[in-house]
Amino acid sequence: MAYEILCYALQAYFFVLIARILLSYVTMVWSPPPSLTPVIRVVYDLTEPVMSFFRRFIPPIGMIDISPIFIFIILSILTNAVCQQA
Repeated sequence: MAYEILCYALQAYFFVLIARILLSYVTMVWSPPPSLTPVIRVVYDLTEPVMSFFRRFIPPIGMIDISPIFIFIILSILTNAVCQQA
């Protein structure tokens, strides 16, 4: 039961991280309406602690932040390990 919950949480975080990446590009060219600001803030609040940790060790290449690539790799390894236990 606990493994299943953790498995779903890791899978959900994967999609939140994808939303964060897409939002970072979309908000550069489009100013979101104020009604979406709380949703965007939640996505950023959920992902920023992990991303800032990885940014300390992985510098950006030019203007591209490659830390999400490493987060996806680690998240994939964790998801495979946990979800096989469930």
